[in-house]
Amino acid sequence: MRALIAEAGGWVPFDVFMHHALYAPNWGYYATPRRLIGLGFGDGSDFVTAPELSPVFAQTLARAVAAWMAHTGVDEIWEFGAGRGVLARDVLKALDALGCGPRQGRVRRYVIVEVSGALRGVQSDTLSEYSSVVEWAEAWPEHLRAVVLGNEVLDAMPVQLLCRSAGQWFERGVSMQGDALVWVDRPTELRPPTPIPGEHDYLTEIHPQAHAWVQDLGRRLTHGVVALFDYGFPEAEYYHPQRSGGTVMCHQGHLSDPHPLEAVGEKDITAHVDFTGIALAAQDAGLAVVGYTSQGSFLLDAGLVDVLPQASAAQQAAALKLIHEHEMGELFKVIVLAPEASAADVPAMGFVRGDRTHTL
Repeated sequence: MRALIAEAGGWVPFDVFMHHALYAPNWGYYATPRRLIGLGFGDGSDFVTAPELSPVFAQTLARAVAAWMAHTGVDEIWEFGAGRGVLARDVLKALDALGCGPRQGRVRRYVIVEVSGALRGVQSDTLSEYSSVVEWAEAWPEHLRAVVLGNEVLDAMPVQLLCRSAGQWFERGVSMQGDALVWVDRPTELRPPTPIPGEHDYLTEIHPQAHAWVQDLGRRLTHGVVALFDYGFPEAEYYHPQRSGGTVMCHQGHLSDPHPLEAVGEKDITAHVDFTGIALAAQDAGLAVVGYTSQGSFLLDAGLVDVLPQASAAQQAAALKLIHEHEMGELFKVIVLAPEASAADVPAMGFVRGDRTHTL
């Protein structure tokens, strides 16, 4: 990082810092072989995801995936950032149980796009029973026909930091003071997507990389749907005047902290998602919103209650964390996108009740 900053003239914007802290070969957080995802304190992991918490998440999602595949006529599933491969394995198992999985010839390919070489090896082991249909891709195809899944992908995409101080806007970046990494703000013409009322000091993020990713995906997707799960808010909540400290957080050992310049490469760095921005970027690329709601509402509407009786008592207890408002149920949101020409006809699995598209 010292060399990177020196080569850049002594200052790098936060999105460049975040990219290298997470993805630099050999030492970036996601480039290391350590265990990142687990269930809690003491197992050497840093955070837990919904698929790891309970297979009920994937089993419920599979019901929606089955409906989307049947309606759009696609036989591929693409997953971005597949973690340890647990979501992929459990979705494929659930699709087999529903009679529309690989064993029935209904899923021809399950393609994973993963930036972490260390995680690819873990995914391969997790998915060994489905090795005949699972593969990894280095690049996207020019034209994509698939159901595309992304669980906690957007929050790990680098963001730019904007800081308003004494009524003026600055871009916050990283510099060196001796051997220490320090914040340094520079004047900028960049602004949040909506005006921030008041003149108080204010720190927030903008998400050009996530928007570019969605637009690239939209330009390639000809048939199918995109389902993205992540924590975040619509624009009016994201850029609320009282949210003056931004949303960047770090995760290590199942503890959170707001100090990304400390223990660089040893902890996750994330930012919440502005789902309005995602919807607008998708719209610019020819995608339309099928539905947007909380994770809890989506899972309940997609049939979680029907899945629960087949789960063990421990799995059922863990599944409640997926839907409770004080756990993952409200903070996490779901947005489903589809090519504009077919979006109105895509089954609204998960959005029949509780759709919040009007809030975007």
